[in-house]
Amino acid sequence: MSQTIFITGTPCTGKTTVGEVLASELDCRLIKINDLAIENDFVLGIDEDKGYKIIDIEALDEKVSQIISGSDELLVFEGHLSHLCSGADKLIVLRVHPDILQKRLEARGYSESKIRENLEAEALGVCSAEAFDEYGDRISEIDASGLSVDEIVALVGDVISDKRVFPVGEVNFMNWLI
Repeated sequence: MSQTIFITGTPCTGKTTVGEVLASELDCRLIKINDLAIENDFVLGIDEDKGYKIIDIEALDEKVSQIISGSDELLVFEGHLSHLCSGADKLIVLRVHPDILQKRLEARGYSESKIRENLEAEALGVCSAEAFDEYGDRISEIDASGLSVDEIVALVGDVISDKRVFPVGEVNFMNWLI
């Protein structure tokens, strides 16, 4: 039986690394949502103020639906836009404490304004909140702060195999904002 898993989260929370290791361990297909958007010309332009690509989410969602309907295997979609698409059996949000996230974003050369925006989004749990309307209790929110890639992959594997659930709301970084 096929199953579709989305892994989302703020940039630099470990989605790509976890997705790649998971796909290798489970011998399943990994689809990087950002690459999918670019390869299919779903980039509408660049936000002049913030410098990020503006993606046609409706077209992306349609393409994701086509991939899912045409598959009978385990699919893992990773990327910070995946939670804006429909069709996942389970959605996993990777969360990382803003202090850790800041170091990762700085190491990647993000601008100060982009770092601040992403840290605030992480503290507020924006990806989880945006996903909740569509996915409700099919979301697991994993605090990846201080965990190794292998530990995170093991937790994600437990979610996929219904061994563990990490309900939305248990990860809380709001105090970081205060």
